[in-house]
Amino acid sequence: MIDLPFLRPSARQLVGLDISSSSVKLVELSGGEKDAYKVERYAVETLPRDAVVDGNIANLEAVSEAVKRALRRFGGGVKNVAVALPSSSVITKKIILPDGLRETEMEFAVEAEANQYIPFALEEVNLDFQRIGPAPGSPGDVEVLIAASRKSHLDRHSGRFV
Repeated sequence: MIDLPFLRPSARQLVGLDISSSSVKLVELSGGEKDAYKVERYAVETLPRDAVVDGNIANLEAVSEAVKRALRRFGGGVKNVAVALPSSSVITKKIILPDGLRETEMEFAVEAEANQYIPFALEEVNLDFQRIGPAPGSPGDVEVLIAASRKSHLDRHSGRFV
């Protein structure tokens, strides 16, 4: 099972926002019984044709209005939002690392591995990782998912919708 720390009871509320070529979607999940997740609330608003083209926002005003409508439908109290990025803007890779690394050791190892797969200087990207679990067929190792996106891409879209 993938660990999703934002769903722990002690975690602050987090809402997911996905902007596709046809709609804006908001969802809030919570941890349920027996490692299941529960949809607490959601909202979907359609977008006009060509508001988003090839994963890029072409009509910021239309997308912003759709996000505002979705937030009204969703209800109040939204403070933290995670925005999905188009796959063309994200580099992901599964890597294998030795089990038992401390957090700082794992961060160093992830950065060293990321240099092999990311065609940009690490200073130009936001890099994150998540331990997935034991590495299949490799006792004593763990599988780790790394994800990176250029800072310039994230800066262009951060906080622009409402």
